[in-house]
Amino acid sequence: MSEKEGCKDLREGRKSYDERVSKGLARQPEMTETFTTVGGIPLERLYTPLDLEGMDYCRDIGFPGDYPYTRGVQPTMYRGRFWTMRQYAGFATAAESNARYRYLLEKGQTGLSVAFDLPTQIGYDSDHPMAKGEVGKVGVAIDSLADMETLFGGIPLGKVSTSMTINAPAAVLLAMYIVVGENQGVKAADLSGTIQNDILKEYIARGTYIFPPKPSMRLITDIFGFCSGNVPKWNTISISGYHIREAGSTAAQEVAFTLADGLAYVQAAVDAGLDPNVFGQRLSFFFNAHNDFLEEVAKFRAARRLWARLMKERMGVTEPRAMMLRFHTQTAGSTLTAQQPENNIVRVAIQALASVMGGTQSLHTNSFDEALALPSEKSVGIALKSQQIIAYESGATCTVDPLAGSYVVESLTNEIERQSLEYIDKIDKMGGMLAAIEKGYPQQQIQDAAYRFQRAVESGDRVVVGVNKFHVEESGGGRELLRVDPAVGANQEKALDAMKRARDNVLVGNCLDAIRAAAKDESVNLMPVIMDAVRVYATEGEICGVLREEFGEYRENIVL
Repeated sequence: MSEKEGCKDLREGRKSYDERVSKGLARQPEMTETFTTVGGIPLERLYTPLDLEGMDYCRDIGFPGDYPYTRGVQPTMYRGRFWTMRQYAGFATAAESNARYRYLLEKGQTGLSVAFDLPTQIGYDSDHPMAKGEVGKVGVAIDSLADMETLFGGIPLGKVSTSMTINAPAAVLLAMYIVVGENQGVKAADLSGTIQNDILKEYIARGTYIFPPKPSMRLITDIFGFCSGNVPKWNTISISGYHIREAGSTAAQEVAFTLADGLAYVQAAVDAGLDPNVFGQRLSFFFNAHNDFLEEVAKFRAARRLWARLMKERMGVTEPRAMMLRFHTQTAGSTLTAQQPENNIVRVAIQALASVMGGTQSLHTNSFDEALALPSEKSVGIALKSQQIIAYESGATCTVDPLAGSYVVESLTNEIERQSLEYIDKIDKMGGMLAAIEKGYPQQQIQDAAYRFQRAVESGDRVVVGVNKFHVEESGGGRELLRVDPAVGANQEKALDAMKRARDNVLVGNCLDAIRAAAKDESVNLMPVIMDAVRVYATEGEICGVLREEFGEYRENIVL
């Protein structure tokens, strides 16, 4: 049969093709009986238009910048402007992190992304007993406005966009940032950036929570309301699937649980009297870029389309910009290996390319040595150069959504959307995401997916180069790893003590009393009183301590 005759009728041609391949498999079988994505979606040998039957181009794919935004949120995407190259950084003291930020900006980074240490993330000052041994270890220690002033010293906040990975104490760190801007002469209205501010995923996957759900949601909606009127360029939340994926979820679970969290925030803000057509324009998302290139591209496209439909059809949003899913991406830390760490450079490049092909607005590329230590200056430079090579040399940015129309990509996009919507429907039937978290549903689903993946790695069904296949003997010596000075904690405590002695402690006490009073009255927005306390150098631990006393602390329900 000639090629022309074989494709005269697609159904007959496909049937003939399958028959020919089946005969050939007796002589040369495929490498495995089952091919799947990393997320477990079965992959066919071949995709054709038959796999897209019922799909309508205008309804389901459309044009870039047009609803449902499957192909991107901007008409020209990277032809007009590259994504923000935003390397996540922070370690030890504010002064040391400031030096790293200056280095990255000099090397062409276009936005800052702040990593805070664990005590800061859970609302403790560096002199708290719970902070012992953790100060400055996984991020920068920030106790008060004094540290924040040092962190951004010499960096003009009116000209740089800053993302801060902070959740439970997000209101306090945002207040500090705004006041640093004020002190630089930059109006709050001119500040741009993002706070993560996503507490639901902390309950699900990450664990840096402080307060129970109800007061936590109040803090979030207070930030929404305050920023809508005072910091209009600020993304008030970064609804995060990244940590859900790092905990072991599939791609579809990452989309589903992230968007379900988003719906819970939108509903809470609507219940507080806010207009989703207004605050919806400043919602942003944060996704993981994993190893399965085609699945990841499809995941980003599916998430964009599904969110637009949910905002329009479920939440009644009419403003197009409030339907857009704008997102930051970080390459997958969980895929980095301590064995043969240089292999991570290739993994990160593939993940970064998937992010770009999927239409990200902002990107962080992990450094190859992060499975061993905080990234060195050399490794973070390579990670940034990976983004620059994709932007300027790969050609991937010259056309918008270049994989659109690919039978496999469109099929995977549809399947990820379908699976995600199934999860969201189950969550709805439980009473929403807060109720689902209390029942342990998303936690259990993630644990099960993580277990299945680990079993596949241990059995060799899922190959990880250098770990379960293609081993090489390594000496382990000669690597330049970043080491945090053990004296950081003690030095930070001394600086904190000196700051407390120098400030007006009567004024600090009055401001903390005002926060306590505001916390008791749900009609009061907490942001202004927190900013007053920050201005007089009340510490994060003191502010969070007052809120702990008034709101209580969350205790996790263990799911086995």
